[in-house]
Amino acid sequence: MEDKQYPYVLFDLDGTLVDSVPDLAYCVDEAMLAAGLPARGIEAVRCWVGNGIEKLMKRAVTGSMEDEPEPHLFNQAYQAFLTAYKAHNAKRSTVYEGVQPTLEWLCANGYQLACVTNKAEAFTLPLLAEKGLAGYFSVVVSGDTCTHKKPHPQPLLFALDKLGGEPSKALMIGDSKSDIHAARAAGCAVFALPYGYNHGEDIENYHPDRVLDSLAELPAVFVTGQ
Repeated sequence: MEDKQYPYVLFDLDGTLVDSVPDLAYCVDEAMLAAGLPARGIEAVRCWVGNGIEKLMKRAVTGSMEDEPEPHLFNQAYQAFLTAYKAHNAKRSTVYEGVQPTLEWLCANGYQLACVTNKAEAFTLPLLAEKGLAGYFSVVVSGDTCTHKKPHPQPLLFALDKLGGEPSKALMIGDSKSDIHAARAAGCAVFALPYGYNHGEDIENYHPDRVLDSLAELPAVFVTGQ
């Protein structure tokens, strides 16, 4: 692997490999019904995801990005969401075009891959397995694997320690400012995808090293070095 610029490649999950919003939105609306709140809909949920389920549900209960919900109402909605998501995780989610061939190519060419997500392990591992992605990753770091979630660098550094790699030899690929901030703090390079979940903001505003229109572009980037 000595000749590879980035022999270790870390991937976000939701909004990078898999469009999971259809499942999340369905379960959010089920939780809202259980808590006596109005349905939020898929477009609102698409803007709210990316910081873990607890944060998603706080946003859903309050209908805002940062407000804190009333604890009893939040707990009612949160538990209803967990029940729904256990039953519906991966039922409506889809793997983005270009993901599987790119992961195949990376593995065939000796790259070491990890998935680093803020999604809880109880939902991460079934989603990866259901969508046929689990076998590509030597390491999976979920939102409850470490003390901190992205944008903290700890999950990335934990993944690299498990892979036996150094940040200077690693590339993070994600769709949100949390991925970019985590990579910068960890000392990794970072590529971004514009189609995922970044709370409605243009990902280029956060200055990743490169923006890929599709993961299908990655092999050519690695081969040419451009």
